[in-house]
Amino acid sequence: MAASKYHGVELDPKTFRAEPNEPSPSPATLVRWLDDQGMVAKGMHLKWRYLLRMFNTPPVVLMFKDGSAGLFISADYSRGVVWLRDPMGDEGDPLVAVDELRLSQVWTGDVLLIRRSRTQAESESPVDIRWLTRVVMREKKSLRDIALASMVLSVLTILPALIIMQVINKVIGQHSMATLFSIVMIMITITFYETLLSYARRELVLVMTARIDSRISIHIFNRLLSLPLEYFERQQAGNVIGRVMAIYKVRDFMTGSLLRTFLDMFTLVLILPFLFFLNATLAWMVLAAAGAIGLIVVIFMGPVAYYVGRVTGAEMARGAVLYESIAGIRTLKTLALEPARRQEWDEKTAEVTRWKLAAGRMSNWPQTIIMPIEMFISRGVLLVGAYLALSDTTGGAVGAGGLVAFMMLGGRVASPLVGFARLLEDFTEVRSSLEQAGSVLNNPTETKALTTGMRPKIQGALSFIDVNFAYPGSPTKALDGVDFEIPAGTMLGVVGRSGSGKSTLTRLLQGVSRNYTGYLKLDGIDMREINLNHLRRSFGVVLQDNFLFRGTIRDNITAGRPGLTLDDVVQAARLAGAEEFIERMPAGYETFIEEGSTNISGGQKQRLAIARALISDPRLLILDEATSALDPESEALVNANLQRIGKGRTMVIVSHRLSSLVDCDQILVMEMGKVDDIAPHNVLVERCAIYRQLWLQQNRHMNPDRNAGPAPMLAEGD
Repeated sequence: MAASKYHGVELDPKTFRAEPNEPSPSPATLVRWLDDQGMVAKGMHLKWRYLLRMFNTPPVVLMFKDGSAGLFISADYSRGVVWLRDPMGDEGDPLVAVDELRLSQVWTGDVLLIRRSRTQAESESPVDIRWLTRVVMREKKSLRDIALASMVLSVLTILPALIIMQVINKVIGQHSMATLFSIVMIMITITFYETLLSYARRELVLVMTARIDSRISIHIFNRLLSLPLEYFERQQAGNVIGRVMAIYKVRDFMTGSLLRTFLDMFTLVLILPFLFFLNATLAWMVLAAAGAIGLIVVIFMGPVAYYVGRVTGAEMARGAVLYESIAGIRTLKTLALEPARRQEWDEKTAEVTRWKLAAGRMSNWPQTIIMPIEMFISRGVLLVGAYLALSDTTGGAVGAGGLVAFMMLGGRVASPLVGFARLLEDFTEVRSSLEQAGSVLNNPTETKALTTGMRPKIQGALSFIDVNFAYPGSPTKALDGVDFEIPAGTMLGVVGRSGSGKSTLTRLLQGVSRNYTGYLKLDGIDMREINLNHLRRSFGVVLQDNFLFRGTIRDNITAGRPGLTLDDVVQAARLAGAEEFIERMPAGYETFIEEGSTNISGGQKQRLAIARALISDPRLLILDEATSALDPESEALVNANLQRIGKGRTMVIVSHRLSSLVDCDQILVMEMGKVDDIAPHNVLVERCAIYRQLWLQQNRHMNPDRNAGPAPMLAEGD
């Protein structure tokens, strides 16, 4: 953190997550954390003599053997000392001069170089062909080694053909056993080295493709998580997944057919001159046939691409139906919607089958036209060569041995040429897949807001100053000139009819939407200037419908806070009213929650969500209809704890049940996106017509005059 301050970046230590079974943070763990915080970091192992030569550098972190660290400020080469500072001390503290002997006793040799990113980070680069090319080109060393191995293998490919030609032309004709034995030994040696080199090349390709695949997978997942919540709310989840998964078709292309064709081109470059040396006529015939294949592929590339695009779209639509059916399986079963969903699935499957059949038929045409040309390369060239050898009219006829050698190498030349032509066909499908993935991943992200901005110590004072907000595509404002202010530590209730803007207020507080006008301030600071990650970690949020991850109760309560102890978990569960049902479970806090929380009740799920929000002791807690799913007993338990929960923090409680808001310091009444009134309960009942009407509707049973009429009718009915 001290090194980052030099670059003007404030880091939040709460965002750091240590690796399991790691007693102290390693340079690699710190690098990953700093990269996530929008900085550029690199871990290195240095010797003393190199450290001593680091003049006029920004602060460098030195990793010590006991798990702590020191801040390298400068070095004095002439005196043989370096100047260090305690990273936990003040900037004005005096520097400490340390020589090699003293430093070697505590220093591991590891250093951490940190700087602020000045250019567009790779994580923010658009997902397109240029980005993928940069990902591949980061493996320059592996590509160089693979290319070198391919060139040597191409040379080794020519030697057996030459040897076979000599065997046919000379050994058999002269019946020389000694020459044959020598050739056999040479062939065995070549085969050994070719096998060994092929294994090495495959290993290099395997490692390189695994590294590329890891980079792509990590990037797209991080990019997906950095998209704003608003995007996911407007998109169908199955459609998003289908489009993102299309990136793997691009991955397979770049590490599969593209790489194979790239390697085959080395064979082409080395073997083609040798074929012209054997017989120029046959070599031109092979090139002409391969060129004809390429021309046919190019002609059919457009129509095939059209049908491939329709197949991709149909498959994504079918995948969306599958995802939606699985995600909503409880509703599907309880409402007996299986027939309707089967019909929709059958329709989508028929659509996919129809377009696949059309695409297959279109692809069948070029393959049918190409087949005779490929057969000519493998069979016709042999017959033409035999004719030339028999007629010997050109003066350059190839002998029997040369013809065999030509056929051995001719197929190796035609294969990369045909592969290159088909590569163009594959590229059309890859381009379509890349566009599909880019339509999701290239949307504006929250990365800048998550990695930059102020990280103030939050107290919880809120100010809304003429805040206006409208959802995309909506003709009306969800919030219209909202103005109110509450000090830190206030328990604020928010009420109003459906659609009045209650939940929209909480969305703006969470930073879900930042495209509002006016000013929303937290402790006097515009919330758009605050680091979004810091803001959300300082808040606790409980929604009406919360999601629990598959795992233990303890893991769910401490989600994102792995360093917290069981005592912290128990305290949070007690505040949320969840302790009593957790302790009744056989495994207690280690009870495993199934996917979809099917093995716990809705009320228990909600109380665990409240405990999860309280575990980090947030300065501002938002409860958005958090008690609506609770049974009366659980709701009464949570409401009874609200005063304890709200002690020392600001609370914003959105609820339709006004009885749970009676003890709030202030109650905000919303109506059609505007503030109708804000005051304590007793005041609102007297002066706010909307609040009074809502209160009377919900407490009609408390007024005997209103219930006096129906009673005799019920009695008469008996």
